[in-house]
Amino acid sequence: MADALDLFRALADPTRLRIVALLRRMELSVGELAQVLGQSQPRVSRHVKILCDAALAERRKEGSWVFVAIQSGAAVEAALATIDGWDAGKEDHWTRADTARLAAVRADRAAAAAHWFEVNAGQWDAIRSLHIAESEVEAAMAAVLGDLPVRRLVDIGTGTGRMLELFAPRADAAIGIDRSSEMLRLARAKLSERGLDKAELRQADLYALPIEDGAADLAIIHHVLHFAQAPDAAIAEATRVLGEGGRLLIADFAPHEREELRSQDAHARLGFSDEQMLGWFAGAGLVPVRSETLEGGELTVKLWLGRKADTTDMKVKAA
Repeated sequence: MADALDLFRALADPTRLRIVALLRRMELSVGELAQVLGQSQPRVSRHVKILCDAALAERRKEGSWVFVAIQSGAAVEAALATIDGWDAGKEDHWTRADTARLAAVRADRAAAAAHWFEVNAGQWDAIRSLHIAESEVEAAMAAVLGDLPVRRLVDIGTGTGRMLELFAPRADAAIGIDRSSEMLRLARAKLSERGLDKAELRQADLYALPIEDGAADLAIIHHVLHFAQAPDAAIAEATRVLGEGGRLLIADFAPHEREELRSQDAHARLGFSDEQMLGWFAGAGLVPVRSETLEGGELTVKLWLGRKADTTDMKVKAA
């Protein structure tokens, strides 16, 4: 009863109802909420704290920014359903004003992303020019994954969110993980532009994913593993969050000798052999399913697909 009282007290304020409505559309920083609501950040922060204390919202720190999202859970879903039933599709002047200001926030995000790409395009294009076109890599990844339904997708090292753009629409839920708050802001802008605001983004390390054991059925590590000092640990952590039969798809380079990528672009590993990758798969409890070799440049791109061993695999191995 106490929890229910806290929840309804938290909702018994016009500003907090507006905040909840905004967060249902997209995850927003405290500053962006203040911009949309036309209120000071300290005042908005107080409202956010009340919503978080009532388990209606949650805060996530990314660098110097704090993002706010709706909490998950049966009680929150019931409260939101009640709000929807009460409003019955009505739209007041506050809703119209908030919608217009939210569009301005989306535009600001898109402008910031465009500026970043303009400044950094040269570096990205230099590396991309060394291997087969990214569109061909993405098409090969889609072919390897096939048409199997996806309950929950985890994109590890999401960067600008490209894998979420491609594969989140086929998933019931999707989350992108990255250590860089700058990259997550870019991803947020790109996903908003494409109407993928429901894809969740979290700042975290690939060695300590903020996801419970066995919660996902597909994980992707796209051009990230060559930055990892301990690729085997990263693969083991990705496997941990997969349920039985869950799949891990890795896209990265075959072994090469472009030493300047280590010194100039922080590549910790100059590609991976099939033997290395399959050894790490075995150590993590992954059964190899398929691999692809994509040639067409100075660097060869490899795809490795593994499946988390289930009870059937264990029986076969024991036999």
